[in-house]
Amino acid sequence: MNEPLALVLQRPSKAAQLILLFHGRGSNAQAMTVVGQAYARAFPQAVVVAIDAPYPYESNPEGHQWFSSVGLTEENRPERVATALPAFEYAVRHWQQLSGVDAAGTALVGFSQGAIMALESALRPEPVAARIVAIAGRFARLPEQPLHEGGSIHLLHGKADTVIPYRHTIEGAMRLKTLGADFTADVLPFVGHELHPDLVALGVEKLQHHIPARLWIQPGEEPE
Repeated sequence: MNEPLALVLQRPSKAAQLILLFHGRGSNAQAMTVVGQAYARAFPQAVVVAIDAPYPYESNPEGHQWFSSVGLTEENRPERVATALPAFEYAVRHWQQLSGVDAAGTALVGFSQGAIMALESALRPEPVAARIVAIAGRFARLPEQPLHEGGSIHLLHGKADTVIPYRHTIEGAMRLKTLGADFTADVLPFVGHELHPDLVALGVEKLQHHIPARLWIQPGEEPE
């Protein structure tokens, strides 16, 4: 595969974390600059990189996408996302190799289509990242098996989102709870399909302060 195009927002000489940002359909890495700057301030020892999706967007010559939405349906979405996943994972592993940070120290922050791809990667038996922040996204298919132990997923959505309705975050959260996954889910009122500052700040806070539920559970206990 070709080297993924990317915008490097922070690259310390010795990295402790890797935070990769993934834009929405028809956008580009530049659109994630403000988001990346917020993470760079919060994590000064992190490599912070915004990744360009590999395919041109049909309606915007400057835009990119991971998969086409032309003719997209609930039935064919999982297949399109699964087909796009190898290139997505390749981009993550490429920057893990460059930064010297493994999956345990990697966080993926996705918006819209970027969030869909990040969530799909979390369903793999060996995910490429331990932390997922999904803003205004959804699962292409709700998970059916328990997720890899040690990861955390943070679902963030605006209640006024008319592109990807917030019910997808609610449905995803309910399924993650059933599977015993470590996750959080937040829906903010009066926020649409956008990288709203409140969603961005909340995503940073999740990576800074979230304590995985498994650390609170005594041996032999089950999560509620």
